[in-house]
Amino acid sequence: MIKKADREPFMAALAAAHPDPKSELHWTTPYELLVAVVLSAQATDKGVNIATAKLFPVANTPEAIAALGVEGLTPYIQTIGLYRNKAKNVIKLSEILRDDYGGVVPEDFDKLVALPGVGRKTANVVLNVAFGHPTIAVDTHIFRVCNRTGFAKGTTPDAVEEKLYKVVPPAYLKNAHHWILLHGRYCCKARSPECERCPVAQWCNAPEKKKRLADLIPSSTE
Repeated sequence: MIKKADREPFMAALAAAHPDPKSELHWTTPYELLVAVVLSAQATDKGVNIATAKLFPVANTPEAIAALGVEGLTPYIQTIGLYRNKAKNVIKLSEILRDDYGGVVPEDFDKLVALPGVGRKTANVVLNVAFGHPTIAVDTHIFRVCNRTGFAKGTTPDAVEEKLYKVVPPAYLKNAHHWILLHGRYCCKARSPECERCPVAQWCNAPEKKKRLADLIPSSTE
């Protein structure tokens, strides 16, 4: 585990690497973000952005997408993994927002997770990115980085989320999941972590780091 005294410099280093972190999903309204995040499960942000670039100019409100129906929505998102179930969930959540919330995405965790296809991660992303809440959404990148570095170990995403709320200094909480996610996506990668340019390498004791750095040092010859 990373020492308590090292938590602030650890987060400061990640913040310095990405001083203006933003979601890489394209959106203009909380509803567009909600749909994009639901579609992004087990899919890339790039793939979702390609699909929503075609969808949102045609329909980008709960009323408009609900009117498409599953069959009408499917052609726009069929390049995304699990698109059939996602189409059903997007239509259902759009109908609920239209009928129960006047077409407005609720700024409330419990109401969000009650929507079809919306779990903790999606709700936390929407609350953080769309509404500015200091929530943390643990995806595969964050789960890997937190366990690999020892910053917030946990056997499940929920356990890592709970730990992060305890160890992230308050000043860094609002953007914490962006900084850790971007670090995992572009530096602390699953298969080939780039430890030689890692801004938090000095606090990380992962076996991967030690091996990779050792491999990069040329063997001495007599």
